[in-house]
Amino acid sequence: MQAITDFFTWLFNDPTGVICLVVGGIFVCLAIALLMERKTKQRYFNHEKSEGDWDLFGDDEEE
Repeated sequence: MQAITDFFTWLFNDPTGVICLVVGGIFVCLAIALLMERKTKQRYFNHEKSEGDWDLFGDDEEE
C-alpha cells in the first residue's frame, strides 16, 4: 500500500510526475481521436468528397 501512496505522491507533487501525467494524457487523447477517426472513416466509406473536404490520413486522390 505504501508503494501506491508513494507513486501518487510522486505523480502529483513532483514536477517530473506532473509532466508525465500531462504527456500521458495527451497521448491517451491522441490515441482515442485517431481510433475514432478510423472508425468514422470505415462507417462512412461511401461519402462522396466535395471540393472543400479534407482527409486526416492523406488518402486524397485526384480523380
